[in-house]
Amino acid sequence: MSREVEEMASFNKLKDVAMLVLHWILHGAGAADTCQVTVTQPKFQEVDYSTHTVLLTCTFSAFGCSSSPPQVLWFRFLTKKHEDLCTPGCIDQQKYKVHLSENEISLQISNLTVDDNAVYICGVAFSDSSSPHSKQTGDGTVLTKAGVEKQHSNRRLGFIFMIITSSLLFLYSATVFTFFLVYKKITSGRKIFQAIAQELQKQRYTEHCQQPEDLEDDTVYQNR
Repeated sequence: MSREVEEMASFNKLKDVAMLVLHWILHGAGAADTCQVTVTQPKFQEVDYSTHTVLLTCTFSAFGCSSSPPQVLWFRFLTKKHEDLCTPGCIDQQKYKVHLSENEISLQISNLTVDDNAVYICGVAFSDSSSPHSKQTGDGTVLTKAGVEKQHSNRRLGFIFMIITSSLLFLYSATVFTFFLVYKKITSGRKIFQAIAQELQKQRYTEHCQQPEDLEDDTVYQNR
């Protein structure tokens, strides 16, 4: 518990440092003192272990600011330190790219690994304004990429699911086969019973047909 409190305090301290860096980088004087910026970020973004490229987004609204496009900055907070990723130029243009479209900003991260798990903070600044509200950051997005453990866990679950499916298919096949055998025996028994019944009926019919002839022979013999 104390460790989590220390990490949270360290995170808040680093965020304050990032705000100071943001103001120091983009400090300038201007007439648009009523400029007010609000930045919003999703709190969490989790990607699968097979993901190699991810887009982190943030949106902003600006009131009373100039019509010129703002400067966009991205910071990354690890456990006990922060990194200036794009301020505004990115430290690694092959790995990080910033996209700005109207009021939506995105940070594209390529060659994603579990080492990129961190808190990413988006900053927006209208450098031609001296208003303290013209330079703001979001609350940060916690990026989490599943590691090898989850990959093995997913494989294990897939293997278990495959075993269960195979067992169910085996039981289904065995049930159908047993039903087929029982049905075949019942059908065969019915055929035998029908054959016996037909044979008995045939014998009775034969006896019935022969009986009048025997009676006629007896009558003729008695008359003689």
